[in-house]
Amino acid sequence: MQFTTRPTLQGTFGMVASTHWLASQSAMAVLEDGGNAYDAAVAGAFVLHVVEPHLNGPAGEVPILLAPAGGEVRVLCGQGVAPAGATVAHYRGLGLDLVPGTGPLAAAVPGAFDAWMLLLRDHGTKHLADVLKYAIGYAEHGHPPVERVTETVETVRELFETEWTSSAEVYLPGGRPPRPGELFRNPALAATWKRLLAEAVSTAGDREAEIEAAREVWRTGFVAEAFVRQAARPTRDTSGRRHTGTLTAADLAGWSASYEAPVTYDWNGWTVCKAGPWSQGPVLLQQLALLPPELPRYGSADYVHLLVEGCKLAMADREAWYGDADGAADVPLADLLSPSYNAARRELVGDKASFELRPGGPGGRTPRLSAHASVAAVEGEGFDALGVGEPTVAKSPASPVPGEPAVDADGGTRGDTCHLDVVDRWGNMVSATPSGGWLQSNPVVPELGFPLGTRLQMTWLEEGLPNSLTPGRRPRTTLTPSLALRDGVPVMAFGTPGGDQQDQWQLHFFLAVALRAQVRGGLDLQGAIDAPNWHNDSFPGSFYPRGMRAGSVTVESRTPPEVVEELRRRGHDVTVGDPWSEGRLCAVARDPRTGMLSAAANPRGAQGYAVGR
Repeated sequence: MQFTTRPTLQGTFGMVASTHWLASQSAMAVLEDGGNAYDAAVAGAFVLHVVEPHLNGPAGEVPILLAPAGGEVRVLCGQGVAPAGATVAHYRGLGLDLVPGTGPLAAAVPGAFDAWMLLLRDHGTKHLADVLKYAIGYAEHGHPPVERVTETVETVRELFETEWTSSAEVYLPGGRPPRPGELFRNPALAATWKRLLAEAVSTAGDREAEIEAAREVWRTGFVAEAFVRQAARPTRDTSGRRHTGTLTAADLAGWSASYEAPVTYDWNGWTVCKAGPWSQGPVLLQQLALLPPELPRYGSADYVHLLVEGCKLAMADREAWYGDADGAADVPLADLLSPSYNAARRELVGDKASFELRPGGPGGRTPRLSAHASVAAVEGEGFDALGVGEPTVAKSPASPVPGEPAVDADGGTRGDTCHLDVVDRWGNMVSATPSGGWLQSNPVVPELGFPLGTRLQMTWLEEGLPNSLTPGRRPRTTLTPSLALRDGVPVMAFGTPGGDQQDQWQLHFFLAVALRAQVRGGLDLQGAIDAPNWHNDSFPGSFYPRGMRAGSVTVESRTPPEVVEELRRRGHDVTVGDPWSEGRLCAVARDPRTGMLSAAANPRGAQGYAVGR
């Protein structure tokens, strides 16, 4: 058995794994108080808004995969749409060729809050106050911030002090950023939740009515009014200029989170469930479809080469075909995941590293890339002017939390997210990847204590693409939680932060579990998380400024030297990163034969934890 940093936790009562220990323990407290997995997930998610504000916020977004005991797996979409005024013509008229990476022009309709409310209403058992009390407590009375919050605030200090002064009031109290070992408070956020609860309870009766009232306060009450005022304030963004946004009261009132069926793929007795092509999720499924019947030895150079080259093909198809377009004709998902299509694509994987962006033509269609991506494909090594040469996810040895996003002085961010998995004693399971609305995305809304998001930066300012900026459509997101079934029964929930890296790291994790499965009678979740991981940037990044590094592979230094040398011999541009710098995975599992539960969390950055009994 491979060395691991921690045991894979096992028990029968309940398990939680998340990217922050306070969120994990808060969710576990809800389970201990008689709540189910969905109650626990909501409580943990709102704590993540407080303790990882550089990675997510209430006005961000979240895709949620849920597997009710004895029920069907569903996707709960908490990704808001582009406002009615967010047209390509409007942004082009402002002299822009990319949606800015920060500021109100990048704000979609906030989606996370409504999704969590629907999950609690439809699948939970607790009252709203019961699950919000943990987040309110940490916001009002304080929590010890992680080092990365301090580093992020220091990076954008000048922007906060000179332009985003409402953010300085929260994150630079007395001119000092939050510091580890000292309690950090966000009283404005605590006051927002208290007021929302008070208004919801005063106008409602039973549990579900209270939740519905809270949704209305968010969409049409004081929260919505504050969002509209903020969007109308001229705000400096990554373009270097000040812009107002397009978000209106009608946009907020007219949108709701919604349920849909997952996209699935069967592989070696497993069924993997993901969100649809408005997310990055099908990339993981296509990577599985591209695998040959016999795999090279796990962890070998042949193995890494095969997975990296398959990822390049799947990501090229993502660039050409994925988006929130109208119908299967626009996103040919069945063809993209078909055996015949991927058998032909598999023939493109040779012995040498590819430096090309090679989308396919599913069903005989002609692929079309954005002009930005097409230039990258022609030039091969991307755009130096767009910051290429820097990995999408920060790998600086100075970074206290490897795998978290690089943040620029103007707030531009690449690869930024949290993750949360829960399984309870009844067999309910949930996997969620909250993101967006982070402290460096937009100024803090003064009346609320948190900022708007920036997910529209993932759309293209070019008409006719599946992921063109289009009013009423969801921007294609990188957020991609996972659920895996055996013989039709949910057995594992997993995911990771990391932007474009998410489905790269998750593929290696999933294969590590599937190929090396057992430890002490259960799945070796911790061993699969701890295993040396990698990523490549051989495709346009999803975050502003949308750069790429053709032929690149970044590996952890724990990767055997002979594997690194062989990858270089094959033409890969290999960067050897820190020993624990790739991936921030979490996972929970349930053995349906015995009812045994298990959980594990990423040790990288000493922040994520699993708890359970």
